[in-house]
Amino acid sequence: MHDIHRDNKKWLVIATVVVGVGILLGCMLVGVSALSQGKTTGPWNAIAAFLRLKRVSPSNASSGVALYVSTNDYEAAVMAAVKKASPAVVSIVISEQVPVVEQCPYNPFGDLPPEFQQLFGSSTDMTAPCDTGKTELQEVGGGSGFIISSDGLILTNKHVVSDTGASYTVITNDGKKHVAKVLARDPSQDFAVVKIDATGLPTVNLGDSDGLQLGQTAIAIGNALGQFSNTVSVGVVSGLERTVTASDEADGQQETIKGVIQTDAAINPGNSGGPLLDLQGDVIGINTAVASDAQSIGFAIPINRAKHDIDSVRTTGNILSPYLGVRYLVITADIVKQQNLPVSNGALVRGSSDGPAVQSGSPAAKAGIQAEDIIEKVDGQQLDADHVLGDVISGYNVGDVVTLTINRGGKEMTLQVTLGKRPAGQ
Repeated sequence: MHDIHRDNKKWLVIATVVVGVGILLGCMLVGVSALSQGKTTGPWNAIAAFLRLKRVSPSNASSGVALYVSTNDYEAAVMAAVKKASPAVVSIVISEQVPVVEQCPYNPFGDLPPEFQQLFGSSTDMTAPCDTGKTELQEVGGGSGFIISSDGLILTNKHVVSDTGASYTVITNDGKKHVAKVLARDPSQDFAVVKIDATGLPTVNLGDSDGLQLGQTAIAIGNALGQFSNTVSVGVVSGLERTVTASDEADGQQETIKGVIQTDAAINPGNSGGPLLDLQGDVIGINTAVASDAQSIGFAIPINRAKHDIDSVRTTGNILSPYLGVRYLVITADIVKQQNLPVSNGALVRGSSDGPAVQSGSPAAKAGIQAEDIIEKVDGQQLDADHVLGDVISGYNVGDVVTLTINRGGKEMTLQVTLGKRPAGQ
């Protein structure tokens, strides 16, 4: 009997606690309901006040106040850089007329002689895919770019807009679509400038890529995989003055690019043509390639190499690339040994199966440069593995007069050359 009374007392305590908690929860729910309906008087409001419930205004919940504020100076700088540049980053959509495949009547025995076809009866109900000659416009690829003038000039990679038969659409950061026209493609570097019909557009600030340091922050923005616009990735400058051979998956062509920036900021297909930023949000490079067999190794062309193209388009409406008109070998220790050359650095003017050493009618021919001349310096700049003749010449403008230091048969001389405009296709 004593055990029964103790059990009854225990269950009574449990029941009392459950009822009390239920009443408390009910009061809280009613109080919240009263507050949500804007009631400020009455017994239920008193209950809400007793329980210290606070009313949350719907307008505050949907306001434009940032939900996250960085407490880290570095993180805040990255966020500020992205906020500064993102409005000027665009997606470029590539579209082409592609064949429309239809189902056409098909006779699998059509190649047999008529007398044998009769044995198999009629097969008019069978069909097979066929090309009827019809085409339709379809998206076939995508890339990135960034606005360099408020009236719609956009810098991107040449390989993004290399197809002269394709049409291009630019999607700006606000989601608007614009028909794009390719104004110019650099004949010797992976740069192109396109134009959209718009005004008052946000622009990027072009930084200085000459003073980059290993380990400094690098921020890549672009249309990753052709579908994730304004994707941001952060890393560091992990290498400088790299030489890479990049291949275009679209046409299989390869191009050797020298003096590029290496970064571990993730660069994916579709990022090509987008900006690589520093911590101030200024453009230091244009993303152009990725090492497909590695992890987080991407490459960007230094922005200072594009400034000449940008100025040229702004002033002339086209990219005028300086032209000397010689074929040459970069002199290395092996070539010095093999050819018994009198110098250890420079450019040996020599023809190949592609053409003569000196192009007829070129600035080099007019200046008197000959085959087997060794060009040692350009305006006092020594040519070597890090300062190749073509790269040095590309830093000048059409019409500039340069002084070449030449070794001809062991004798040194100087020649003055007026750089011309690179002919189409060269």
